[in-house]
Amino acid sequence: MIAMQPLDFEPHFYDQMMRVIEGRHHQPHAILGLHEFFGECKVIRLWRPGAQQVFLEVFGAIVEARRIHDAGFFEYVVPQHTTPKDYRVYHQNGLLAHDPYAFWPTFGEMDQYLFGKGVHYQLYQRMGGRLTLHEGVWGAKFSVWAPNAKSVSLIADFNYWNGHANPMRTLGYSGVWELFVPGLQEGEKYKFEILSQQGETRIKSDPYALMSEMRPATASILANIERFQWQDQAWLQERYRRLSQPYPMSVYEVHLGSWKKRNGWEFLNYRDLAHELAHYCQDMGFNYVELLPIQEHPLDESWGYQVSGFYSPTSRHGTPEDFKYFVNHLHQNGIGVILDWVPGHFPTDDFSLGRFDGSSLYEHADPRQGYHPHWHTHIFNFGRHEVSNFLIANALFWFEEMHIDGLRVDAVASMLYLDYGRESGEWIPNDFGGKENLQTIEFLKHLNSIVHERCPGVLMIAEESTSFTGVTHSTAQGGLGFDLKWNMGWMNDTLRYFSTDPLYRTHHHHDLTFGLIYAFSERFMLVFSHDEVVHGKRNLLSKMPGDMWQQFANLRLLLSYMMCQPGKKLLFMGSEIGQWNEWNCKSEIEWFLLGFPTHHGIQAVVKDLNYTYRAHPALWELDFHYDTFQWVDFSDMHNSVIAYIRKSPQEQLLCVHNFTPQYYDPYVLHFGSFQHVEEIFNSDHEKYGGSGKLNSHPEVIHDASGVVIGLRIALSPLATMIFKVS
Repeated sequence: MIAMQPLDFEPHFYDQMMRVIEGRHHQPHAILGLHEFFGECKVIRLWRPGAQQVFLEVFGAIVEARRIHDAGFFEYVVPQHTTPKDYRVYHQNGLLAHDPYAFWPTFGEMDQYLFGKGVHYQLYQRMGGRLTLHEGVWGAKFSVWAPNAKSVSLIADFNYWNGHANPMRTLGYSGVWELFVPGLQEGEKYKFEILSQQGETRIKSDPYALMSEMRPATASILANIERFQWQDQAWLQERYRRLSQPYPMSVYEVHLGSWKKRNGWEFLNYRDLAHELAHYCQDMGFNYVELLPIQEHPLDESWGYQVSGFYSPTSRHGTPEDFKYFVNHLHQNGIGVILDWVPGHFPTDDFSLGRFDGSSLYEHADPRQGYHPHWHTHIFNFGRHEVSNFLIANALFWFEEMHIDGLRVDAVASMLYLDYGRESGEWIPNDFGGKENLQTIEFLKHLNSIVHERCPGVLMIAEESTSFTGVTHSTAQGGLGFDLKWNMGWMNDTLRYFSTDPLYRTHHHHDLTFGLIYAFSERFMLVFSHDEVVHGKRNLLSKMPGDMWQQFANLRLLLSYMMCQPGKKLLFMGSEIGQWNEWNCKSEIEWFLLGFPTHHGIQAVVKDLNYTYRAHPALWELDFHYDTFQWVDFSDMHNSVIAYIRKSPQEQLLCVHNFTPQYYDPYVLHFGSFQHVEEIFNSDHEKYGGSGKLNSHPEVIHDASGVVIGLRIALSPLATMIFKVS
């Protein structure tokens, strides 16, 4: 080994060393690591704040480095042929590994270019903390976007959270800071320590972390998501086949934290949830689940809608690998998985995205654009390419890495309109003086076009509560490119009608018929979601008027009415058992209610409705076409009765709804073009808790010449009757 004394410090070298010592060097690799040393030798320079001695392993031998500054700067001279793989250093925790400052960047020039343009669609593989093999050495790469920072350091378990120990380097003009740390394994906790231009130190979790600590702790965690072996190829092939074929869609909306709990308070693991939820959905006839956001979030009471870890499945239920198991198992049992996704805003928690590098980086600086008055959250700046890329890559992450089947995009209306939730003077018009958020519109078009290009067969679903034109129209036609839109107008009209005493429903008949005017203007999904059973709105059963029998009958009528109307279906958990109390995210569904026959009847009617719906193409095959629907009678306001035909090429179903507790026998409907009628469903059946007034022999009416002119039935009280006509 060559033993040489260091030369006197040159001014340039001394300046670089002091910048590392003072924590303000933007290129620590320029002085740390392995460097040329006067032609014949190389020198290894190490930075160990406060250390008196430092040892390292060179060509298998343990040697002591020479301290060249009392703050903890060391160097050791080695032969010219030495490579980064020929020596190892001790991390602060004693782990012997290769030198973090001897490797080329893991975030390349092409990565920087694509990221700056906002089109790096595999960004989730390149940014954040990721376990990797780099230049033949195993370890973890860390990349973080902080363009306005003076310096950025990695703080973690391995360096005892010392912000001076492991400074990162900045890469060109990209604003990305990077460091590769050999030897780190999964489970390592870490964050980024950022020095702002104003001299403020900010401790931030990794925006791209794959796993996060259990709240209230907020560290990011290195996770391995590569070793899981997917076994859902048959499902994915079927999903792709559905691109060209219509299919039924009955969605069970679930908050995993409160669907079921262990011992009344413990969260279930994703793997346990997979088995229980798959079995329940198969039994009940649901073929999709939609999960309230499972991306990491600090506050349970936000239900997941204030996300701090967009790439992290919440640790409340296990690891990312556990979540992959959840998706895989549901797919193996024929159940699709949709995630609620929240690109519209993010929480103000100091460890998260807000003022990430001391500046308004992810959010708008002006609170009239960057602060949401309804939810007291920050709003993403969609006009910034890197922010748009962060979110588009996040959507692709859930599709490509986690095999998710759809994203329901939350609060799209709040994203589309600059004045959403604001009074005059509290918002800034767009460049043309309007209230539409043009940057958001472009973001959504970009998002949907790329998702459908890269992941054919997945669904993009908009929760959009206004009459914004073209939400589900293709981007080629000037639309936003979503596959489905929640029909909030239909939901509001329907619940308002059902909350009205049957005695007065005759005056609100238009609430039942108005929705058909626009029912085919978009590709709609009909929903009774979590939003309708919280904040004093009462649960569905509690909304129903009348005595207890009428309340249960009204709920059966409501659920069956939704199933007959055009559009895909969604029902929030607890509604299928007739839960009285509002949903509480802290406690599980009141499953004990199934011990009562009335509640068991609600569950039975939901189950039979799902199987009836899926078995009859007339209820779903032409959901988005006028041809699926034909009025028979929408004018019987006096009796609060409506009747219509649902059609498909294979069959026709007559749907009749009686919205009063009156029993009519006979009740005549005037229409023709059929010969045979059979009642296939009646929500008044005794097995559901009804009165049992069914139509075992509906009578076809003929005129004097034998031509069919109508149908004579018994009109069950507060009930839906479905007849197959042919």
